[in-house]
Amino acid sequence: MPKSSTNISLDPELKRSAMELLADLGLDLSTAVTLFLKQTLRTQGLPFPITRENPNAETIAAMNEYYEMQAHPEKYKRYASIRDAAKEVLEDA
Repeated sequence: MPKSSTNISLDPELKRSAMELLADLGLDLSTAVTLFLKQTLRTQGLPFPITRENPNAETIAAMNEYYEMQAHPEKYKRYASIRDAAKEVLEDA
């Protein structure tokens, strides 16, 4: 079957890292892209799951605290400047 040439734009570091890994696997970039496209057709979708990263408990707690502070700013101390806030933090340390 005749081959068709395709141009894609990649971040140079991504391309370098991928080519290095693929070389260790005995593949070149063109072969890896061909494998990806064949698997995409075989599965009729992306051949791997695409998911969002779930935040951990600490991040969820921080987000909830932010939403609480946003909803009820009157419950929280305000500072005239970052210098005043930093001074209080350093005094408590």
